[in-house]
Amino acid sequence: MAPERLLVFEVRGSISDFANAIRRLPGLELIDEEEFGSDEGDKAPVAYLMVPDIRALRELESLWRRWQREQLLRGETPWRNVFELLRDLRPWGPQDRVQPLEANYLMEVIDGRDDSDVVRIEIELVFRADVRVALERQAQVLAAVDAFGGRAVHIAKIDDIAYHAILVDLPVPAVRDIIDRRIEGLAGLEPIMHIRPQSLASSIEVEPSDGADGALAPTELGAPILALLDGVPVAAHPLLADHVVVDDPLGLEANSLVADRDHGTAMASLIVHGDRNRAEAPLPRKIHVVPVLGAEDRFPTDRLIVDVIYTAVMAMVDGATATAPQVLIVNLSLGNSRRPFHGQISAWSRLIDRLAHRYGLLFVVSAGNCREAFPIPAFANSNLYEDADPGYRAVETLRALGSIVGERRLFSPAETVNGLTVGAYNDDAVSAADRLNARVNVDPWGELQMPNPSSALGPGFALSVKPDVLLPGSREHLRLVRNHDHIEVGPAGPARSAGLKVAKPPLDGLENRVGYTNGTSAAAALASRTAHRVHDALEAAYDSAFTGLPKVQRAVLLKALTVHPARWPAETAALIRRTIGPYGGHLHARQKDNIRRFLGFGIVDPEDAVACAEDRATFWATGLLHPNKIAVIDVPVPLAMAGQARDHSVFATLAWFTPTSPGRRSYRSVRLKLLEPTELDALAVTAHGNQPDRNQTNRGTLFARCWQGDKAPAIRPDMTFALTVQRDPDQGAQTDDAIPFGLAVTVTMPGVVEVYDQVRQRLTIPLRQPV
Repeated sequence: MAPERLLVFEVRGSISDFANAIRRLPGLELIDEEEFGSDEGDKAPVAYLMVPDIRALRELESLWRRWQREQLLRGETPWRNVFELLRDLRPWGPQDRVQPLEANYLMEVIDGRDDSDVVRIEIELVFRADVRVALERQAQVLAAVDAFGGRAVHIAKIDDIAYHAILVDLPVPAVRDIIDRRIEGLAGLEPIMHIRPQSLASSIEVEPSDGADGALAPTELGAPILALLDGVPVAAHPLLADHVVVDDPLGLEANSLVADRDHGTAMASLIVHGDRNRAEAPLPRKIHVVPVLGAEDRFPTDRLIVDVIYTAVMAMVDGATATAPQVLIVNLSLGNSRRPFHGQISAWSRLIDRLAHRYGLLFVVSAGNCREAFPIPAFANSNLYEDADPGYRAVETLRALGSIVGERRLFSPAETVNGLTVGAYNDDAVSAADRLNARVNVDPWGELQMPNPSSALGPGFALSVKPDVLLPGSREHLRLVRNHDHIEVGPAGPARSAGLKVAKPPLDGLENRVGYTNGTSAAAALASRTAHRVHDALEAAYDSAFTGLPKVQRAVLLKALTVHPARWPAETAALIRRTIGPYGGHLHARQKDNIRRFLGFGIVDPEDAVACAEDRATFWATGLLHPNKIAVIDVPVPLAMAGQARDHSVFATLAWFTPTSPGRRSYRSVRLKLLEPTELDALAVTAHGNQPDRNQTNRGTLFARCWQGDKAPAIRPDMTFALTVQRDPDQGAQTDDAIPFGLAVTVTMPGVVEVYDQVRQRLTIPLRQPV
């Protein structure tokens, strides 16, 4: 039989309407839909239709052309409803298989290389569930690779996420044909969906310190609930020796020189100890480390990274031979620096979304670091920038970043729907004396709480809120890169004057060596540590009432509670509004879009996530929600708040894991949301302005709302208000699965110290009393 052909439908308007129209025609099935989840207005939604052979392709093209000329024949009129929804119809071709960004990366890779050199690239095939057809298409591609003088290095097929790819070596002339999108080259081969450069791991810097840091006295540590997928750590480092369990199913440790083990060592140190400048207590459990970076802290060169991550996670949690079955937090301070997110969800993201839902794992993922220089047109030279008023400097730096937001996108897999994506903001514990050492570089933000200039920006898939939260990534400075009619600056590296203090590989016999790091990798590690500390606090307070919950319910609850303290700093939100805009009336939603690009749901103070206070009460609920059902949670209101005309707030954060439909526009199968409580008037609160609006917060797997007021609430004895969790009809493939959710709620009236005790007395789950 002739090979199937893939047709591309560029849709005008709603892709849902188009999908419904095409499905009314007998014998046709869309294999893929995609509504670009970006704000790039020049991109149309697209759908893909597999037709059986070249003859069927030509017939459809003929129908389309005759419809354009208003020449459809009797019996062909049902196609009118389809064609009216299209901007164009064309075969999937070289321009689709090789995107401009990937072509640019490939040009960089072959620049200066001899024609006899080989280049390693990734070829993703059109996924076919039928094993026989998939193998036939794979053989066709392998034969073509061989004909062009190349060879296959690795093949991976993961049915759960509709992924089938081949890692190949190709000579430079064949890569040049791909860049030129020549129909005679691999870019013209029918079974191929995408051609990309080999994935490249995002990197970190760890600047050495002059000093060292001693180990803490060892204590009895519990079994791991947190896994670190990262580089090989220096497991014998005094700060880590008692705290890490290294599991190496991919055999990467043997080829990793100890001196090069910066990434895994730094991330393990941050998770276990936090920023060593703060002298925090270590976690009470070991952490499970699975190396997925090999020599020189790079992805293994002979395997596809999607398969590397799949193998690592499955070894930990799947089946009777699982090496870490209790793990429910997985830290991924990694990303593919060659795959910025531009609307199409990556196979890596699809993988972790699927694993999160299936195994009850909270993946904590770094947003990515954009280290490229950028211009600040307001300053002609570095002296003017350094000497500027701090407020003016911050405004012009933000204005410069606002003009290039499209170039500073999340790194795959940070667009994950089920995972928690973490950006970095400008905070560390460097002393004032050490801060003075940053003489060459400039602090762009001063005392403002702002994202680091290098922290990648949102939005995420389907315009969801991303990054979800920001955590400390050091007080990143800027350095002069070049000067012409204005300055161009780039993020400065970490240093003692601006960095997070971490363990570093030994040198010259110094075993307890430390250094400084920064960025979103570090922020993600601190977020994972925060989620672990939340788990510890719940375990200490509720014992088996919490630890006896199914793992997936604990994971979604940790997700909710980690995000729960996130806030937009008022001064930061105001600066983004007035600097980036847009300006004018009725533009509040678009202004909030810009704020959430930078801040997500907000900045999280790790201490705030686990701290107690007498004037606030935070409690939680978790459960499973079936189709067409709701869950009603009655929230107790402390009587101490009654009649007091002072600031008070109610915060609610809902999290869940959704099943996913790879290749469908409705990738997120299940949507949950919180309904507005009917008691808001009695509580004298309204929705706060510094948060994503209801539409913006309804696009991912987190739904957060804040209500505030300063009028006296009308509270009765034993009063409650109802928070309703609603499951909307499934958007994609129908599922009868019950969806796990976690809900965190805080009621607070600053200065009213009876709030906590009054709520505690009404809890149905008894708190464990301190020993």
